Amino acid sequence: MDKVSIFGVNVFNINFKEAIDIVKEFLKEDKIHTIVTPNTEIVVDARDNAKLRDILNSADLSIADGIGLIYGSKMRGKPLKERVTGFDVSMELLNIAEEEGYSVYLLGTKPEVVEKAYENLKSTRPELNVIGYHHGYFKGTHFGMAGHDEEIEVIDEINRLKPDIIFLGLGYPKQELWIEENAKKLNSKLIIGNGGVIDIIAGEVKRAPDIFIKLNLEWFYRLISDPSRIKRQVAIPKFLISVMLDKNAVK
Repeated sequence: MDKVSIFGVNVFNINFKEAIDIVKEFLKEDKIHTIVTPNTEIVVDARDNAKLRDILNSADLSIADGIGLIYGSKMRGKPLKERVTGFDVSMELLNIAEEEGYSVYLLGTKPEVVEKAYENLKSTRPELNVIGYHHGYFKGTHFGMAGHDEEIEVIDEINRLKPDIIFLGLGYPKQELWIEENAKKLNSKLIIGNGGVIDIIAGEVKRAPDIFIKLNLEWFYRLISDPSRIKRQVAIPKFLISVMLDKNAVK
């Protein structure tokens, strides 16, 4: 599979359809597969963090979640085909699970939020087999306490339920660290670190309207909706400037 390396982070050069074809193949195999969703901020952080960069590069599938990655790759003549968001892949995973009978488990965010997400899926998708959930505030790898009894209990519950698909919403870099430490311990087929997707399912966070998404202005919608995000959003122009100044930024 063709990949583009951006500041050392490997991203699969695929479109949405190709990404879904890959995850469908993952679900046919009796072993765990990992999916990461790097965006501009994640790539910039991983550029200077070898451990996290290696974790991202060890995933079975790495999709370009940030529009900055698309622009940056084009600037250096190695264009990624398109932005493939963790949200869109996650929603399609729910469709696949509903149609083909795969089971889903939600792990992450606040107790009341993940419970609400679970209940929302149960009520809006009665044919979907959502078999369990757990909040992300247990003591474990993501809090620097790998192997804690609480983490072991969560893993034991997951393995007892045997979900095919796990949505892991701990946020970067907690979810990536958790996947690296624990994915191979899970009796599942696929785990995706998908950030705030559980919050969106719960209705706690609204995604940008379609027009903003189609125009690649989702970042702008988030900014005008929450001006406190300004520090995060300036990461995109900073990233693009870094790409312009470093001829080896994209390979």
